[in-house]
Amino acid sequence: MEGSDEDEPVGASSASQSDQHMTTTSRHHFGNSRDFGDSFSITIIESMKEEYGLFAWPCSVVLAEYVWQQRSRFLGASVVELGAGTSLPGLVAAKVGSDVTLTDNAIRLEVLDNMRRVSDLNELKCEKTALFLLDIIDKHDVLGFTWGLWDAAVFNLKPKIILGADVLYDTNAFDDLFATVAFLLQSIPGSVFITTYHNRSGHHLIEFLMVKWGLKCVKLLDGFSFMPSNKASGLSGNIQLAEIVLNCESVK
Repeated sequence: MEGSDEDEPVGASSASQSDQHMTTTSRHHFGNSRDFGDSFSITIIESMKEEYGLFAWPCSVVLAEYVWQQRSRFLGASVVELGAGTSLPGLVAAKVGSDVTLTDNAIRLEVLDNMRRVSDLNELKCEKTALFLLDIIDKHDVLGFTWGLWDAAVFNLKPKIILGADVLYDTNAFDDLFATVAFLLQSIPGSVFITTYHNRSGHHLIEFLMVKWGLKCVKLLDGFSFMPSNKASGLSGNIQLAEIVLNCESVK
């Protein structure tokens, strides 16, 4: 049954006395009793120290819910999640039948390790990819991916759907992000970038860079318009969801 997330302490780790930090798990539920055998939960490992990549932010929760509600669209699709962090949207995509590659910055080794752990915890064979540090695990991998830079691993990615939760937060990275998205969208006709973001002051820069990189927005939703009330009540902010394609394409 759909419900609010529950936090459960799972332990602590430390490199030294000064580097101790608690970790918790949060459980995210999808579906309800009316969905019969389709409902499931995803458990996320989060760190309580100051590390943005190890916390399930509201944009991630909203995007994961959208993936669940659009699950027929994700069945059998090749999916890449950019800046995956705790990887909630990508893990939901894997759960509903997508072939998923999780990516995050190659230098963030703790985040990449957490991506591997959370995939194993949920018994999912997601590709956990650190772009420039490719670590193949069965048919999926965690890829360390630095936006705007290319190595051989990048050219092997052929996503039908690209996911990105709260990847539009640092205006200095916008150009590299959109360059990366435009490159990946060219790999398969009709592919789409689905992103959730807080509507901040960089909105006009987003519009400018979409034009620069030959992209267009084909759907723009209030992130709370499709959220179940019991989930929306625990979130805050002005969150939007956008579907972005190449300017010459339309979503199939």
